[in-house]
Amino acid sequence: MVILTSDNFRNSIASGVVVVDMYADWCGPCRALSPILEELSQKVDGVTFAKLNVDDSSDIAMEYGVMSIPTVIIFKDGKEQKRIIGLYPRDYYIEVINDAKNS
Repeated sequence: MVILTSDNFRNSIASGVVVVDMYADWCGPCRALSPILEELSQKVDGVTFAKLNVDDSSDIAMEYGVMSIPTVIIFKDGKEQKRIIGLYPRDYYIEVINDAKNS
């Protein structure tokens, strides 16, 4: 899992499929989502999984209009493909990630 900051965000999403978990340490649903994405990062090939703390990088959160967390944004070659707001079952993330990967 790649840790993103305001400094490395743009370069990190620039190429390939990147799943970005926008979270905060104090957020309960974010803490519940974290092990799901950790597991998927070990199982899904060809995708980079990353985390961005919205408290530490509020400029990025504001730029992307993140109003609720957790928000997972899937980028492909720097362009947003899909946004998931809230906590969903593991299989939903797999489906959406595979769709973005194959689009």
